[in-house]
Amino acid sequence: MKTYTIHTISNQAPIVVPSLSNTLTESLRQELNTNTNLNQLENSGDLEFAGTITNYQVTPVAPQANEISAVNRLSITLNVEFINHQNEKQSWTSAFTRYADYSSGIDLSTVQEQLLKEISDQLVEDIFNKAVVNW
Repeated sequence: MKTYTIHTISNQAPIVVPSLSNTLTESLRQELNTNTNLNQLENSGDLEFAGTITNYQVTPVAPQANEISAVNRLSITLNVEFINHQNEKQSWTSAFTRYADYSSGIDLSTVQEQLLKEISDQLVEDIFNKAVVNW
């Protein structure tokens, strides 16, 4: 295996954060550049990654006696298709979900960038580990 291709991750979530697609795409590209000897191609790499963000959701997770949550959870789900053109049996499609919690007393907009970075890093690590475990 010598090359990889990452198609831009699309965003089909009910709530769209404009920067999230690019953040995830670039994070995955950086992970492969840093941790493998593979070269990137625009198309037709030996390994191919495509993904779609399918969920971006904030939910309360720690209700208190007054029924107001003390903690909110930001969750992101990413469906990924991985194709190994050298060994099709190692190809897969999988959904990855990661989350980060934050205080409900804080407005999401003030912590969103930090949470997106944290969640993106976790998602990329999960994808990378699943894709390269059999090399």
